[in-house]
Amino acid sequence: MNIQRETIRHVLATLAYRTQKALRDADENFSDFSAGNNVRTPHELVRHMSSVIGYARTFFIGGVFRAEMLPSFDDEVERFHALIADLSAHLAAGTEIKQITLLKLLQGPISDAMTHAGQLALLRRLAGSPVASENFIFADISADRLGSDQPLPAAPDSAWFGKLMHYAWKWKKFIQRKKITR
Repeated sequence: MNIQRETIRHVLATLAYRTQKALRDADENFSDFSAGNNVRTPHELVRHMSSVIGYARTFFIGGVFRAEMLPSFDDEVERFHALIADLSAHLAAGTEIKQITLLKLLQGPISDAMTHAGQLALLRRLAGSPVASENFIFADISADRLGSDQPLPAAPDSAWFGKLMHYAWKWKKFIQRKKITR
């Protein structure tokens, strides 16, 4: 498989992981949380994310995609993950992309969906149930796992990592000063 396709499949897996991280253990009413006038609810955001990923699929399969709102938030989330899996399958199979390049696919609809995953996390904070921090470098993200059954964080507490980096930086500065004074 070509490196661009592999990279985009990994970005899709990251999107699946980050979306589920933002939704995991959310209050049962979170799907209808309103942050204000003309701000999408989580349910509306996930529907829009499905629309965007469905649109991305049309560059492989043709046609038009419009995701109508599903009555259940759980169904909405499952549809979103199914669309990610289908798009990833087209990338893995080498299905020809039409009308745009793979890079345009990444910079357009896929990046748009990733932005909305971040908005879901922000809405969790505004709803009074913030998502725990995580060092995503250590996350168990796989292009072969695109459903809502994402693993728990591998490094959920970033406070220790931040302290470690701070002390490493101080140590580096200390060593640099020692070299200068020699």
